[in-house]
Amino acid sequence: MAVVETRGLVKQFGEGAAAVDGIDLASADGEFLVLLGPSGCGKTTLLRMIGGLEPPTAGDVLIGGRVVTNLPPRARQIAMVFQSYALYPHMSVANNIAFPLKAAKVPKAEQEKKVAWAAGILGIEGLLDRRPRQLSGGQRQRVALARALVREPNVFLLDEPLSNLDAQRRASARDELQGFQRRVGTTTIYVTHDQVEAMGMGDRIAVINQGRIRQLGTPREIYDDPADTFVATFLGSPPMNLIPRNGHLLGFRPEHVAPRQMLEGAGGDLVPIHFLATREEYLGAERLVYGEVEGAKAVARFPSTVDVPAEPGRGYEFAVLARDLKRFDAATGLRVAGPA
Repeated sequence: MAVVETRGLVKQFGEGAAAVDGIDLASADGEFLVLLGPSGCGKTTLLRMIGGLEPPTAGDVLIGGRVVTNLPPRARQIAMVFQSYALYPHMSVANNIAFPLKAAKVPKAEQEKKVAWAAGILGIEGLLDRRPRQLSGGQRQRVALARALVREPNVFLLDEPLSNLDAQRRASARDELQGFQRRVGTTTIYVTHDQVEAMGMGDRIAVINQGRIRQLGTPREIYDDPADTFVATFLGSPPMNLIPRNGHLLGFRPEHVAPRQMLEGAGGDLVPIHFLATREEYLGAERLVYGEVEGAKAVARFPSTVDVPAEPGRGYEFAVLARDLKRFDAATGLRVAGPA
């Protein structure tokens, strides 16, 4: 295991804005750290610089306290798994897993031992004689992880490894991948644009936009206390509501707005919200009611078991607990302190 650090890391392509713009980041030893952001935000470029696949324009990369900025990938004691998995179609699963060991001229008996060990951890012992075309997407992912594991790296770098799976398979694959990382205890940096993956898997999340880290924290910290309006609206489905008021933006999560009478016994001051309902979505366990608050679009989330009137075209007196309101500067988007 090892700590991964970047210090003032910059990547400039041509004359435009930097793809990575001075990022300082440090993982904890054995941590599952997620780099989250929209397409083009710089997260994959950052991962590739950590892995040695992309030279930085400025700054340094450290792994285990050692500066590795100018070292090739093979000298960094890392293993990478990509979206495509990059398995060799003409090789068996066993030979795919053993490939980096063969390249390193590890004795055959040791190769077989390590392949069996990695396959056992990932539950693919029964697949060793198959070819990649005979595997499901989730099985290919586990083969790619096993191939990375046999190298016994200090760091795993994973770039959107679940993006080729369908929604149902991704849910189980997240559980498998997180369980694998917990068992081996290896520092893992994981790139995704999917907030569900980030929230469900990461010990901490670095939210990235336009080449910079907008916020670094636990999933709960980032969801409950976003640092700016980008983070507030990027995490959460539906995202945080933002209502202009008195030169600021008031933010509240859809699940925090409710009829006033429902919140009166919750303790704490109430902030009234006049909610004009426009439409409703029934999603089984919950209802989403879309509407407007002070001319801005908003959405409220209610459990389906709670009977809250929300007839389209009618206005309702809702409220939010003052402690659940966040305040942002309308010009900069940054979170500001003080009462809402």
